[in-house]
Amino acid sequence: MDHGVHNGSMGGSAALVVLLVVLPSVLLIIYLVVAGRELRRSTWSGWRTASFAVGTLLIIAAISPPLSDWAHRDLSGHMVQHLLLGMFGPLALVLGAPGTLLLRNIPVTIARRIVAFLATRPIRFLIHPITAALLDIGGMYVLYLTPLYVLSMTDPLVYVLLHLHFVISGYLFTWSIAGPDPAPHRAGMPMRLTVVFLATAAHANLGKLMYGYGYPRGTMADLSELQAAAQWMYYGGDLAELLLIIAFFAMWFRRRNILPVAFADRRQGLY
Repeated sequence: MDHGVHNGSMGGSAALVVLLVVLPSVLLIIYLVVAGRELRRSTWSGWRTASFAVGTLLIIAAISPPLSDWAHRDLSGHMVQHLLLGMFGPLALVLGAPGTLLLRNIPVTIARRIVAFLATRPIRFLIHPITAALLDIGGMYVLYLTPLYVLSMTDPLVYVLLHLHFVISGYLFTWSIAGPDPAPHRAGMPMRLTVVFLATAAHANLGKLMYGYGYPRGTMADLSELQAAAQWMYYGGDLAELLLIIAFFAMWFRRRNILPVAFADRRQGLY
């Protein structure tokens, strides 16, 4: 059903096109150029290149007119958009290891400064799995169980910030759990595994709350539409989190092979 004039959606569309279509497209071109050079040297994975490209295309698809129009008319469309921007897109981007590619293709002095910045207390707090989960999953609770969702439909700035939050918090959470890129003082594997299972349970519980109690409220959508959107969140979220858990265990099982390389890089001062 049409929920009326979505002033926030209409007013923020141009900004979103720049932020989530033009900018990702430029970054993808840069990534492909650099990765192509590494591939010719046989020092980069074509699989990672494909993953980053897929992640970028998923984010662009989420902002494309067909899906945006559906999201404006129907909460299920919004939920599909949310899943692409906040879960599937970031997962593919993270597995593309853009940080590793960056560090391998910039001067060592700049790479050391970046890693040193990641080691500062505020950044270490921000990239901790618990913090990332609160920003990502906790942000969904705030969005769908409070009037914030309705506000985003009328306020262009809130609308744009909401979609940026989906991408950034989704990327941060995914990276904190299964990101292949290096960073100092990362949480241990048991901590990450605990957080991802708790986050999965919290996400599923939010879907149940939305289904059972008709959230988000104030949208003029009927109960069947709200329940359909909740099902998209529940089952789509389960699939995305299953893929994240698979990526986590794949990284864990490969850890013995990666550690010698990591220690070699640490001796060079990159960690």
